[in-house]
Amino acid sequence: MTRPRIVIIGAGFGGLSAAHALGGANADVTVIDRRNYHLFQPLLYQVATAGLSPAQIASPIRAILRRAANVRVVLGRVSGIDKQRRMVKVDSLEIGYDYLVLATGSRHAYFGHDEWERVAPGLKKIDDATGIRRRILTAFEHAESMAPAEERARFLTFVVVGGGPTGVEMAGAIAELAHVALRQDFRTINPREARIVLVEAGPRVLPAFPPTLSAAAQKALERLHVEVRLGTPVSNCDESGVTIGSEHLAASTIVWAAGVAASSAARWLGTEKDRVGRVVVGPDLTVPDHPEIFVIGDTAHALGKDGKPLPGLAPVAKQQGAYIAKVLRARLAGKNPPSPFRYRDWGTLATIGRRAAVADFGWLRLHGTIAWLLWGLIHVSFLIGFRNRFVVMLDWIWSYVTFQSGARLITGPGSH
Repeated sequence: MTRPRIVIIGAGFGGLSAAHALGGANADVTVIDRRNYHLFQPLLYQVATAGLSPAQIASPIRAILRRAANVRVVLGRVSGIDKQRRMVKVDSLEIGYDYLVLATGSRHAYFGHDEWERVAPGLKKIDDATGIRRRILTAFEHAESMAPAEERARFLTFVVVGGGPTGVEMAGAIAELAHVALRQDFRTINPREARIVLVEAGPRVLPAFPPTLSAAAQKALERLHVEVRLGTPVSNCDESGVTIGSEHLAASTIVWAAGVAASSAARWLGTEKDRVGRVVVGPDLTVPDHPEIFVIGDTAHALGKDGKPLPGLAPVAKQQGAYIAKVLRARLAGKNPPSPFRYRDWGTLATIGRRAAVADFGWLRLHGTIAWLLWGLIHVSFLIGFRNRFVVMLDWIWSYVTFQSGARLITGPGSH
């Protein structure tokens, strides 16, 4: 008798959480991803600012799932889904399914200005992070040895667009790179004279946090000599810099952290989506009229208990992945499914720099060193249990606190 086929598209937090929980189930599970590794995206900005190397925040998918004998991994790019035939199109292959889980994440959104991506890259992949690292480090090199004195200011100006967690973390990390890691490495320039500008269209940074924590985050950024520009959106990005409202700011390095859009899942399914492209799902995270199809993580428009869409956070995706595994195990066993999904919000954290972070647990709000220590412990615990967390923690803490790592390398296209 043929066992049920479960196909999971995407090996992010949600997809891997589901695959782990389905290990040993009476079903054949296939995990499809276009990359062979799972990436811990919350620490990507540290790769982009030379604090960590890619290998410290990524693990091979096959190694992660090697003990789940009923789970196989397929490396490929999904191009479509045939709901009638229950087939997933992967490159030149077709993979059949009885149950389908879409956990395909999100991508950058440039609000109708996709041409800006060429000069203002976002941060979603390892390639993005190493590319931004190359831009940042090369800017210092150009300022040191190639730029006329009057052009050095442009090379030493770094603009981060977007005041959410990613933007705040990027701006703080670039400031620390300039003021700490590179301060003694150059002879012609003083890296501490670098100008880091954080641009947020709204009235405050970290708008999802309480105003008191937003204010604390802004003060921490300003202590790191980050220039915070609020209330005016970026109206243009090009090779010469950015235009903030009507003011042009010359800058050689621009990082985009202002918006995200969902993957192509809604287009593949031909189903209802919200304004950023997320698939609208029911209380059990299934697609309307298709109880065999689940959508989770950044790809799903799922409502929380307050009636608002759940945020695109790793804890949301992990809980959703574990939940649908319970639903599928119940179906496979012929039992009643669990009650509708409810997200348990344990709090939200963001770091600004070393010994500077904010934490909102609802009943408790913290900022400063204590919040930073909590942020570090929680992030280490989230480094998936596939590797020795103790070793990873020691290696990560040493690299992050001292900058003594081999991560300050200029590699890739245009690195010479």
